Amino acid sequence: MQDSRPDRRWTFFSTLDVPILVVLVLLVAIGCLMIYSTTFDWSYQDFGSDTVIFMQHVRNLLVGLIVFVPLAIIDYRIWKRFAVPILLVTIATLIAVLLFGDGVFGAQRSFLNGSYQPGEVAELTVTIYLAAWLSSKKISQVRSVFGGLFPFAMLLGIIGVLVLLQPDLSTAATIFITAGLMFFLAGANVVHLGSVLALMGVSGWVVSQRLSYAQDRVGSYVQGLTDLTQTNYHAQQAIIAFMNGGWTGRGLGQSLQKFGALPTPHTDSIFAVIGEELGVLGAGFVILLFVVLVIRGLQIARRSTDSFGSLLASGVTLWIITKALLNIAVMLNLVPSTGVALPFISFGGSSLVTVLAGSALVLSVARVSAVQHSPEARLNKGKANSGARDDRSRGDGGPRVSGNRRRRSPVYPAAER
Repeated sequence: MQDSRPDRRWTFFSTLDVPILVVLVLLVAIGCLMIYSTTFDWSYQDFGSDTVIFMQHVRNLLVGLIVFVPLAIIDYRIWKRFAVPILLVTIATLIAVLLFGDGVFGAQRSFLNGSYQPGEVAELTVTIYLAAWLSSKKISQVRSVFGGLFPFAMLLGIIGVLVLLQPDLSTAATIFITAGLMFFLAGANVVHLGSVLALMGVSGWVVSQRLSYAQDRVGSYVQGLTDLTQTNYHAQQAIIAFMNGGWTGRGLGQSLQKFGALPTPHTDSIFAVIGEELGVLGAGFVILLFVVLVIRGLQIARRSTDSFGSLLASGVTLWIITKALLNIAVMLNLVPSTGVALPFISFGGSSLVTVLAGSALVLSVARVSAVQHSPEARLNKGKANSGARDDRSRGDGGPRVSGNRRRRSPVYPAAER
């Protein structure tokens, strides 16, 4: 007789989210190609070999994979327990970098000659903490002034001030945007959220006017809205790169702008090099990959069976897409110049490792959801909770993401069966 019981063989690979994994592989592969393309001449001129800087990127990628694999395997819900210590360590490192960090071009943002930037890591750790904090509160608390708005504003104020003191406007903007979106998804009062955004906008404007380089960037951007010849040098060279590339590009490795004209072609400006070498079609393909990533990430968030997983997956997804949009928008002269790296593609150890770590957390949410939505799990849940109902209606002022906020003691499924 054929066994009618559900299949119990849920292995690590069978629960991986294939669309997310394919997108990550493609983005990382494009990054490797473009890093070599943008650094081979510089590497040869300075080190006598065209692969020295590329191998540094490979080293960063290997470190990222060492972090990626265990985070994808470990049940993501364990990080809710460590959210507060993680946040405290993050604040400590942000203070330490102001005291002992490496000073480069008037900024103090990194340790170990730029290898470790606490601000990059803070973007992810703040996302983890907010997911844990918001998921532990009732909707009425999130929407209240003293239970939701004040603690939220205080947290962003502390982190924001420490980042702005480096100074690092782009990292602060990324944290503020991601946190605001997560606060909205958790069910925040729209009026409260609007007031926080307005306060952030005013504060950002004041800060930008006090920093000469930021004031120059904003001023040139405003002038460039009506006359591109008046915008800043960086944006002009990026636009020239796209014009050189046309629809199909000059060919891989054939960019002209990367040889001195385009600032930092291997980091902030790498999307412009993609546009020149691979054309509008190649740049559009990269954008399409990020679109697929954000759609799939939000689908995973919606499928999560608890609010922490929903907020974590949606927060990480929105954080990554915010970084990507800021980088691309700068290259297209849609926003003032910032120093945001293009996720998975730009050169930079801290950036690559943190986005891979965040992606692993999204995969972990997907894996746990896959196990919990399996026929076996549904059968067991049906037996244990016969007649129970899970009301996820949005009409009652509930959270804007899926997940059961009343769950107190979740059952942790094994990673492999």
